[in-house]
Amino acid sequence: MLPPRLLITGPPGCGKTTVILRTVELLNCPAVGFYTSEVRTGGHGTRVGFDVVTLAGRRGVLARVGGSGPRVGKYAVDIASFEAVGVEALEQGLRDRAVLLVVDELGKMEFGSRRFVELLPKIFAASNPVLGTILCKPHPVADRFRRAPGVEVITVTPQNRDGLPNFLAQRLTK
Repeated sequence: MLPPRLLITGPPGCGKTTVILRTVELLNCPAVGFYTSEVRTGGHGTRVGFDVVTLAGRRGVLARVGGSGPRVGKYAVDIASFEAVGVEALEQGLRDRAVLLVVDELGKMEFGSRRFVELLPKIFAASNPVLGTILCKPHPVADRFRRAPGVEVITVTPQNRDGLPNFLAQRLTK
C-alpha cells in the first residue's frame, strides 16, 4: 500500500502554501522539498516574481517579471535556479524513504523544467509520503499526477483553510 499522496489545490492566493507550511510545522517527522514564495517590491508592493525555497532554507529565483527564460504570463522562469534549489532538494529527499516529500507546486512554472517533470513519476512511485500543491486548472502534466494511484486532491476553501493543516497532519501520520 502506498503512503499518503496529498495534493492541495485552489485558485491563486487561496492559501495553499500557507497550509503546506503549517502542516509541516505540525508534523514531528523529517521533511524535504520546496515551496514557492512571492517576491514583492519593498516587501509589500507589487509582485515582481517568485522564489523557490527549500524546507532547509536554501533560496533561489523561480521567476521574475521581465528577464529571459520560458515565460508563464508576465514572468520569465529561471529553470537553472529552480533545478539547483528545488529539484535538487527533492532528489536528495528520495534517497531517504523516511522523509516526507514536499512539492509546492506542481504548476506551469515548475513544469518548464524537464528534470522536474522527469522526477515526478519517481516521487509518486516512491515509498515516501507526499504533500504538495497542484494548480487547479487542467494541464496535461498536472492531470497525470492528479489522477495517479493513491493521490487525494483536497481543495482549499475559506471555510476549511484554517483547519486543513491539522487534518493533513493527521492523514500523514496514520
